[in-house]
Amino acid sequence: MIGILGPAPGYCQRFGVAVLLVGLADFFFYDQPVGITLFLFGMVLAAAIATLNPLSLNSLAFNDRRLWIKLAALLAALLPLVENVSPLSVSITLAAMAALALSLAGRLRSGLARIAGQLSAFFIAAPFRFACDFVRWRKAARRHGRRRIRLAAVAVWVMPLGLGLVFLALFGAANPVIEYWFSLIDLFALLDLIQLPRLVFWLFALAGVWAFLRPRLPRFFRRLPRRPRIVRKEPPAPASTAVEDVLFGKAAILRALVVFNLLFALQTGLDATYLWGGVALPDGLTYAAYAHRGAYPLIVTALLAAGFVLAALRPGSETSRDPLIRRLVYLWVAQNIVLVISSMLRLDLYIGVYALTYLRIAAFVWMGLVAAGLALIIARIALGKSSEWLLSANLLTLSATLYACCYVNFAATIANYNVDHSYEMTGQGVPLDAWYVRSLGASAFPALDRFIAHQASAPAADEPCRRDLAIGHAGDEAAYRAEQKNWRAWSFRDWRLIRTLDKRGPLVVPQPSQPYVPGR
Repeated sequence: MIGILGPAPGYCQRFGVAVLLVGLADFFFYDQPVGITLFLFGMVLAAAIATLNPLSLNSLAFNDRRLWIKLAALLAALLPLVENVSPLSVSITLAAMAALALSLAGRLRSGLARIAGQLSAFFIAAPFRFACDFVRWRKAARRHGRRRIRLAAVAVWVMPLGLGLVFLALFGAANPVIEYWFSLIDLFALLDLIQLPRLVFWLFALAGVWAFLRPRLPRFFRRLPRRPRIVRKEPPAPASTAVEDVLFGKAAILRALVVFNLLFALQTGLDATYLWGGVALPDGLTYAAYAHRGAYPLIVTALLAAGFVLAALRPGSETSRDPLIRRLVYLWVAQNIVLVISSMLRLDLYIGVYALTYLRIAAFVWMGLVAAGLALIIARIALGKSSEWLLSANLLTLSATLYACCYVNFAATIANYNVDHSYEMTGQGVPLDAWYVRSLGASAFPALDRFIAHQASAPAADEPCRRDLAIGHAGDEAAYRAEQKNWRAWSFRDWRLIRTLDKRGPLVVPQPSQPYVPGR
């Protein structure tokens, strides 16, 4: 049983573990590339969190299925760091680590929507947790009269350490071996390690790990759920003819749904004619302009429609029980889903003309999430679920999507698409923005290799630009290979890329009037 760990550690034990973690963070991250070290640090931090929360683990045995489920979930959240370190994979890891810390401390409530709220409150309060705990600890020490005891505990070491240093100096003067050891210690080099940026890094690391070692939620957040819910029984209100009842009553919602369905049917018909059917657009209007002007406003339209449906068909309301209104809502939401699909097609047409970027990929993902959210609205109405169920289902869909995105190499996808569909490669579209592709990082190296090799047969007038690009590309790869020699920068994605580059062979930087050769 884990109960043998005993009582929960106090401030001193937690602070000691936090100092050790700060030292490990300094070794892993300070002035070093970030790679597999982030995964290793996450594993050590998770072990520290579990060790310093024995009270929450006393009820769990090592053969308890709940404990292993939590550990397996944390490992799954850490795996994206092995594939590649990115803001998305780091965010997922931080959220999973906070959930683990709150869960082991017995402070995590059930329900995905409530968990999301708790995690938000945790990260809002995390930067100030160490400072608040330090002030609280000092007040408690003064209140219990421990200040003098702690000072005496420090003072009792003054004499032994002082005399010990004197004896060590005498031994160094009498023993040449000890004197040689002293000569190996460069005090100025040690002082050089203590720099202001490093001290700031230590403070940030200490504040960060402390929030996980002593997980707490803000007081206002802890108090809110504990307030009893008072249900007042009041007599039914008489029939009212207020303005709100007329503007947003059952009759108004029914008429609004009829009008909205007709308008959306018109838009869907136009998309079916021009986008799906391939009918020629009016003179002066291109497919790219048609797509660009419609993609994002239509998503806003779908979001407004979702908000209207949620407001009009509240659980238990009169409108939600009307069969005709429910059918009109189903039809309208279905048209919204078709509208989102048309927006995705519009964006695809626009990308086909103006190339691919991170923001346009994000737009594709966002449109898919909007379509999934609309489908969940239909499911909520049909199954009679609550708003909390809908929020939890959307959060689960968002979490699964973001987790899957951690394993997608978007930089390589953008580089390959832009190179393969560039004017230089196909004779259609727009010229390749080679400097943007270079800014995508190492993942774009294979695509740039293909592009520069293909450009070797271009007219001689393009030789200076081609040579500058090749030289810059060769320099980027050399810097990347030098960084990858540091084991801290290792990731599974980088390991695969290095193998691909090794198979290609070393780069040969072209000289004037010499074609670029991507490998020997």
